[in-house]
Formats: sequence, structure tokens, C-alpha cells
Amino acid sequence: MHFTRRRRDRIASPLFVALTLLISGGATASCSSDDGDGDGPASDVLDAAADVPSTPSDAGIAPPDVRDAGSIDAAPLPIACATPPCATALVTTLGANVDDRSEGFCALLDDGAIACWGANGAGQLGRGAEAGKSDSSDAERVLGLADVASIDHTCAVTKAGDVWCWGTGPFLQQASGAAVTTERAPVKLDLPPATSVSVGYASACAAVDGGLHCWGSNTNAQLAPHPTPSDDKGFPRAVALPTGAPIRAMVVGTATFALRDDGTLVTWGANPPLGRVSSVFPDPSPGPVALDGFSSVDLAHDNACATAAGIGYCWGAPAVPGKGSTLDRALPEPVVTPEPIVDIATTQTHVIPGLGLKRSRWCAVSTFGDVFCWGLNESGQAGDGTQDYAFHAVRVADLPGPAARVKTTPNATCALLTSGKVFCWGSNYNGQLGNGQTPRRSFVPVEVKLP
Repeated sequence: MHFTRRRRDRIASPLFVALTLLISGGATASCSSDDGDGDGPASDVLDAAADVPSTPSDAGIAPPDVRDAGSIDAAPLPIACATPPCATALVTTLGANVDDRSEGFCALLDDGAIACWGANGAGQLGRGAEAGKSDSSDAERVLGLADVASIDHTCAVTKAGDVWCWGTGPFLQQASGAAVTTERAPVKLDLPPATSVSVGYASACAAVDGGLHCWGSNTNAQLAPHPTPSDDKGFPRAVALPTGAPIRAMVVGTATFALRDDGTLVTWGANPPLGRVSSVFPDPSPGPVALDGFSSVDLAHDNACATAAGIGYCWGAPAVPGKGSTLDRALPEPVVTPEPIVDIATTQTHVIPGLGLKRSRWCAVSTFGDVFCWGLNESGQAGDGTQDYAFHAVRVADLPGPAARVKTTPNATCALLTSGKVFCWGSNYNGQLGNGQTPRRSFVPVEVKLP
């Protein structure tokens, strides 16, 4: 097995160290999705001290040696349902808007249904109007959905090619003709038969016969060459892509990414997280990222990550993990992981009020099925049993088996195991753990009770 070594930065940037010392000396605000017992109300104040170390040695001036796994050709481990119910895919839900920090997850079950748990203020759980807005740590099936082939956030594509969505987002008003912008049960969209769908807070796309149809906001030129005001919501229209291989997967945020079967990644929209050199802000013309061999990609509003040849790359508005800098990164930069990785997940940017420092977190699955996380950890969401900020990728402890996929929110993480079981850890304030328990966080993985 051949590994290509990569250089990693061992010294934190002077800017990061200076900001670290400034914050550690004066920041005392507290933030987590729950209090010390995990069952209190969420704080509106972010904890600056939780994002930066309290001593220069912790800041990375002399960090411990972390092995760089290098390059390898690999794919995620296959999922083989052990005992039903079990899951075949895992996604996060979306809140009502980009500032909504409510969190939740959905899983595609082996029988073609979808089960969701967590926040429900925007109807993310798809349980109908009678369920109200109550969050839930009980995983329950989305009303009326069957024979689902794929999911993305709170949208699904059936085996017949029908696209159904629920909750709050651009997909309801523009693509269904609905007069409302929130639906607590799935709504069928007026689209040609699709093979996949991807949605963000302001726009969405579906891969259909003959190409790509996108709709929603054109603020970032994701629908048409000239950006339009944020309140000008566009109905579905064809978006022309350069000639190439079929689309394997899509992700939509402030930019739109299309991953082709040949491993090329085509992007357009806001810059960053466009991930390529462009003189246009935003860039309405789909173009390839200057790397190839991509196997997976994740985009959370303005923050992107992808895997290629066992190496993880991240870019976008937040600082790239492992680089020791608070500066924005517009182009993909490799991250250091102890093992080659085949799947990676990221979260959207959160900014510390008054300081402008950006905070986020990441998780990845290795070729061996191990899960590693780094970044925010005040609710134990990194999974190493501590609340210490994870400056380097730490292995999640106590998973009962190898993982195939991982998804993460700012305060919680869930992994889909190769057995089809789902385990989560971190905050449970919105019911993100799916274990049917009261809002109490867990530093160790707990099993989601799939219906």
C-alpha cells in the first residue's frame, strides 16, 4: 500500500497565537447547546475561551506529533443490515434560516422510509401539523414517505424519481407552488423525474434527465448569470454544466457543487466557498476545482470539505483545521488525519461576537471505519470523552463497530455503522442523540432507536 507523505505545519501562525493570548486573558462568556448538566437552555453567547487554548503550548507552538496518513485509493466500507430496523444513509436537517442553530438528523431506512429526530421548530421532522413544533429525541418516520432512494437534509427522491420536501426552505414555495413557506409534512415538488436532490438555506438543485434544475434565491448567481436580490426567489430552471461524466452527488450552500462519476468537482456561486481561482464574485459559470479523484464532498453553507485518494481537503469561510490560522481559506487545503479517510463532514461558520473569530468543527471516517473529529468539543461532540478543544483529529471512542459515514452539527455528531445502526454523541438539547432520553448530553456514542 503506497502512501504519499504531505508536509504539515507544526507552528501556529503569529496571528493565531496573538489572538489566543488576547482571548485567554479576557474571555469568560459561556456557550454550549446545554448547561453543565446538558439539560439547560441554550445560550445566545458563544464561548470564546472554548475555541482557543489557555496556554501558548496548547495553542500549537509545540504541538504533539500527529501522523499524516497520506494518499491511498479507497472507498467507504459497505453497509450490511444486521438486524432491522437499520439505516442505509444519514443526513443532517436544516433550520429555518442560516442563523437557526437548531440541530437534527434523518436516516434513510432499509425499507425505503425516512426517520428523523432532533429540532422541529421549522417542521424538520416531517411529522405533520398535529406534532406542532416540539423537538424530539425519539426517531420517528416522516409521514407518507415510502420507496425513497436518496435523501438530502429534508428532501427525498423516491425510486420513481419524485422529489418530496418538508420543513422550511426555498424548495417549497418555488418548486411546489405552495403559498406557504413551511410544511410539517412532505410536499411533492413540480419537477421532472430526478435521480438526486440537494438543498441549502436559500437555493436547491435536482439532477434530472438531461441535466440539472435549480431554484430558490439567485443572490449568489447559482441560478442565472446575474445575481438578483435575496427576495427574488426563482422557480426551477435548467443550469448548464460543462460536458462531462454523469453527476454522482450534489451539495448546495452559498455555492453549488456537482461531483461527477469521474471524480471531478464542478462548482459555481459564492467565492469562497467556490474552491477554485476566479476573478468573479460570485461566479455564475460552473467550472472544475483544480484537483481530481474526489470521492465525497460536504458543504455547510459557506464551509466545504472533500476527500480524494484518502486525503481530506477543507476550504471556505472558516479557518482550515490544523493550520493554526484564523485567516479565511479560499482554496482546498489538506488536513492531517492519522489514517486515510473516505468520508468527511463539516459545519457552517459560527462567529464569536465582538471578536470576529470563526469557529467550526469537522469529522471524518477512515478506510478502517474509525471516526475522527476535531474542532469544537464543549459538549463532548468530538467523541474523545473530554470537553477539550480538539486541535488535531481525535479518534471517537467506544463505537461498537466500524463506520461507513459520519454527519456532524456544531454540537453533536452521528455515525452510520456498517451494521446499519446509528450512534450519536455530544449535545442532546434538541434531541440530536435520538436515544429517547431527556436533553442530557453524552460524551460517548449512544444508539439511535430507529423505528
